[in-house]
Amino acid sequence: MRVLVQKSLNSSVEVCGNTVGSIDYGLVLLVGFKNGDTSSDVDYLIKKIVNLRIFDDENHVMNKSILDVKGSVLSISQFTLYADTKKGNRPSYINAMNGSNAHKLYDEFNDKLSKIVRVEKGIFGEDMKVNIKNDGPTTILLESKG
Repeated sequence: MRVLVQKSLNSSVEVCGNTVGSIDYGLVLLVGFKNGDTSSDVDYLIKKIVNLRIFDDENHVMNKSILDVKGSVLSISQFTLYADTKKGNRPSYINAMNGSNAHKLYDEFNDKLSKIVRVEKGIFGEDMKVNIKNDGPTTILLESKG
């Protein structure tokens, strides 16, 4: 499982011209699953995300978590995080989990995360337009153990 974490001042996601999720201060999470990912990968990355100290403290040092700043999350499903470009110029997605299983893990991820922080999300499998106002810019790629 991979999650691309972006610290955000405000962000939103649209589907068919309608805003389906938006946040002010917090994190945008681009979430992808690979074959073999399980609930333990979800749990591991949720713990990492909520404790990741990338928000400024009073001394302008990245020392606070999303819990400390009471931020929100915008979660976007992103199978292209598992693009393989080793051969040729057209990415292969052979390592990305199939849609049905990935959808289940994505829902589990958002359900568990929403018990800890406020979560807005896109719509799995839809063509989404994501507007991100990246703060810093701060962008970190996290991967589960599996």
